[in-house]
Amino acid sequence: MNKGELVSSVSDKCGLTKVDAERALEAVFNSIVESLKQGDEVRLVGFGSFLCVDKPAAEGRNPRTGEKIHIPAHRSPKFRAGKLLKEALGGA
Repeated sequence: MNKGELVSSVSDKCGLTKVDAERALEAVFNSIVESLKQGDEVRLVGFGSFLCVDKPAAEGRNPRTGEKIHIPAHRSPKFRAGKLLKEALGGA
């Protein structure tokens, strides 16, 4: 499912126009991003949690040439699925 299909699905299920559904989704996405930028974790009970993890600097290799490259330290987003989501998909 892509973003357009998600907007259509939300629009149909909530009785919203596609424009309103897209605005609502954008607001949700932007709120999650802003919280992560501030270092907060976003927990959606049953669905899952979004968080940022700090990755230390590392040394990697260019797969084409085998040349060593430096990978700088960075923050990376992470998602952990919640219990209800796992159960809905047949997981434990």
